[in-house]
Amino acid sequence: MTDTDRAAALRALHSGAGFVIPNAWDAGTARILEQVGFAAIATTSAGIAWSCGVPDGGALSPDRMFARVAEIVAAVDVPVSADLEAGYGDTPDEVGATVARAVALGIVGGNIEDAADGRLFDIETATSRLSAAREAASTDAFVLNVRTDAFFVGGVDDPFAETVERARRYVEAGADCIFVPGVRDADTIRRLVDEIAAPVNMVAGLTAPVIDAQTLFSLGVTRVSVGGSIARASFHAVERAGQELLEHGTLGFLDGAVSYAGLQQRFGA
Repeated sequence: MTDTDRAAALRALHSGAGFVIPNAWDAGTARILEQVGFAAIATTSAGIAWSCGVPDGGALSPDRMFARVAEIVAAVDVPVSADLEAGYGDTPDEVGATVARAVALGIVGGNIEDAADGRLFDIETATSRLSAAREAASTDAFVLNVRTDAFFVGGVDDPFAETVERARRYVEAGADCIFVPGVRDADTIRRLVDEIAAPVNMVAGLTAPVIDAQTLFSLGVTRVSVGGSIARASFHAVERAGQELLEHGTLGFLDGAVSYAGLQQRFGA
């Protein structure tokens, strides 16, 4: 499959009834998720940061992040959409350069956030950054998933109205999908889907109460991602295994684990 084929396949998923795109953090997890049967894979900046031993939130350099994402792209044949955070730059030109770099690596979609350091960019600045990202992609085949954090950062008087207005402006500027994290109730999700003239991405597992993928699809959501949730579950498994081994010397954590031969087979040619 060529990059053009992958881009077309990712775009086509946004026209269907709804799909789950899981978030990988290295080549191994990406290959496992591909073999499970997912049609596309996203990356998680949080999972990548944790796997490098640092916290999420900008502690990892763009070079290191891109190096890991390039390994993920090289490991799988399905489309990869990258978490590009806030575009790794303050200016529209810097955001454009980030997207151009992603395209050059064979990444066929990406998230761009409209907030940094816990604050939303003003809407004009955010739209200018998005327009630069769209132009840098040089093709509408690159799926631009624009994240608006009006519900996530706090301090916004009316996050619903703010989200809808930002979504309208972002779609006009070239967004293909609108990603809205931090929404906690089904009625608000349904209303957002009704108001936003583009596919909507929600993340499952980020807020409490947890809203699962099937429920999100029933509310009209097109794209469901999981952020760092699979990574969190994996790191928790490592922690529990270590605690059992240290405190009891037992190997109960191996119950149900895939065998060495099984993993060898999964990662074979």
